[in-house]
Amino acid sequence: MIALALLAPAGARADLVYVLNSGEASVSVLDAATREETRRIPVLREPHHLVLTPDGSELVIADSGGNELLFVAPTTGEVLRRVRISNPYHLEFSPDGRFLAVASLRRDQVDLYDAATLELLQRFRPGDMPSHIAFTPDSKRFFVTLQGDRSVAAFDTETRTQLWTAEVGKDPAGIIWHRGRLIVGIMGADHFVTLDPETREVRPAFTLGRGAHTIFPSPDGRALYATSRVDSRLAEVDPETLQVRRVWNVPGGPDCLTFDPEGRIWMTLRWSGRVAVLDPARPDAQPAFETVRVGRSPHGIFFKPRREGVGGDFAQAMPGAVSGTRPLSAPVPPRTVPAAPLPGGATPAAARPAP
Repeated sequence: MIALALLAPAGARADLVYVLNSGEASVSVLDAATREETRRIPVLREPHHLVLTPDGSELVIADSGGNELLFVAPTTGEVLRRVRISNPYHLEFSPDGRFLAVASLRRDQVDLYDAATLELLQRFRPGDMPSHIAFTPDSKRFFVTLQGDRSVAAFDTETRTQLWTAEVGKDPAGIIWHRGRLIVGIMGADHFVTLDPETREVRPAFTLGRGAHTIFPSPDGRALYATSRVDSRLAEVDPETLQVRRVWNVPGGPDCLTFDPEGRIWMTLRWSGRVAVLDPARPDAQPAFETVRVGRSPHGIFFKPRREGVGGDFAQAMPGAVSGTRPLSAPVPPRTVPAAPLPGGATPAAARPAP
C-alpha cells in the first residue's frame, strides 16, 4: 500500500476516503484512486459518525464508546487534537456554525454545545435512544430521532428547550431536512416517512426494504439516495416527488454514503467489512459497483477531494459531513435516468430527464 503511494507522480495529491470501523476501534484512510488503505488511525473504542467543522478545516470523528472527539486534518489524516465528550454517537454543526448538537444513543441524552469552545450549553433527556440529528437551514431548531420511543424530538437552539415529540414509527434512524419537511427512515420497518415540523403530520414517503435506514441528498441536488440495511438496497429517489427512480441490490448492509466529484457513491457495508463504490451513470449492462475491504462494521464515511481543480466548497456541501441543511453546490445540466427494476418486480417509468 505504501509502495503504491510512493509510485504516484511527484506533487500528485490523491483524494482521500475516511471510513469509521465501529467494530474495530479504527479509521481507515483510503486512496480514492487506487482503492488502497494508506493509513489506519486508532481510536479508543467505537467510532460511528463524523462531520466537518463549519470552515472545513477539521474532520470531527465521534468515538461514542471512547467518550471522545478526534479532530483530524482532512487533507492529511493527521490527528490534531482529542477532546473528551460524553458518548458522542451522531453529531451535527448548525448551518450558521454556532452550535454543535450531539446525540447519545446509550445515555439517552442530547447535548447542545457552543461550536467554537465546546462549552456544554444544554443537556436534554428527550427519551430512549437518541439517534440521528438534522437542523433547519436557519439553525433555529434541530430534530433528533428517538429509536426506543418510535419518535422524533424537536429542540429550539435559542431558548434551549425541547419543543415537542412526535411518533413516526418503529426504530426511526436517519433524518434530514428537505424542503420544509423532515424525511425519516423507519429502521424497524421497510419505509421512509415525511414529518411536517409545524403540524407534526406524518405521511408515508416511499418503501425501500427492511431496515430502511437513512437518506442523503446528492451534492448537485439531482437526487436523494436512501439505504436499506436488512434487505441491502440503495435507492435513487426523486427530490421533488419522493418517488423511487431506481434500486440497486448491494449485499452487505449499505449504511452511510458519501460522494466524489464524478458523482460516484461510496457507501459503507456494515455486515461485510467493506466499502462499495457505485456509479449511477454506469450502463446497466456493466457491474453496478465494486467493493473495497476495510475494518469490521464500517459506519460513517467521508470523501475528501485533494486533487487540483476541486474546491473545498464541494466537500463542505457533502452529505455525510452535514445533515443536508447547508446549500448544495450549483445545479448541473440534466441527465437521463435509465429505467431499472423496482422492489417486488414493479415496472418503472421509461427513461426520463432527471431534475
